[in-house]
Amino acid sequence: MADVRSLIPPLALPGVYAPQEDTALLAGALSEEPLPPGAHVLDVGTGTGALALQAARRGSRVTAVDVSWRAVCTARANAWLTGASVRVHRGNLFTPVRDQSFDLILTNPPYVPAPAGSGRPPRGRARAWDAGHDGRSVLDRVCREAPGLLRPGGVLLIVHSALSDPGRTVGHLRGAGLKAAVTRRHRITFGPVLRERVDWLRERGLLSADATDEKEELVVVRAELPL
Repeated sequence: MADVRSLIPPLALPGVYAPQEDTALLAGALSEEPLPPGAHVLDVGTGTGALALQAARRGSRVTAVDVSWRAVCTARANAWLTGASVRVHRGNLFTPVRDQSFDLILTNPPYVPAPAGSGRPPRGRARAWDAGHDGRSVLDRVCREAPGLLRPGGVLLIVHSALSDPGRTVGHLRGAGLKAAVTRRHRITFGPVLRERVDWLRERGLLSADATDEKEELVVVRAELPL
């Protein structure tokens, strides 16, 4: 797994999701992909642009997307400050790039299960992690929409929590004709959001009632569109 500190870009505005262990796990998976120079890479939910910058350093043509204007401005500034060639668009998931295709798609989407609230989408900082009652309100969209944007031989890399059902992610992607599997796992201590939800997670059966270590497993799902 990559060192989180090595991924922190020059600028991280308040309210923009900064690189954490999930970013580092996905960066490690990115580093092992055999990308030829000039490969077209898409980073969806780019945040500070940390993963987009990693891909650009490998000679890739990188497009990044985020729904947050603050994240878009942050990623654009970091690309400029580092001299990286990254095009950053504001939009909801794949909306700005539906007419394009990619050799590699990276995404660290919101995936944290959240108690039912008003029914409205999360706002503010919570938009970077809250993903509905089962943690899959964004993941299921990624599984439906990403395969259609991959070139033959293209790869999709998704990082999310084991609490949000990696088996379902793999199953959806295999159903779309991709070769998919969990390729990386890493256990981390609960952060403040999950610590506040321990009782609720246990009630939902997402966390064992006798679990005392309060650790979360992160996974990377890799899916490849056959040639």
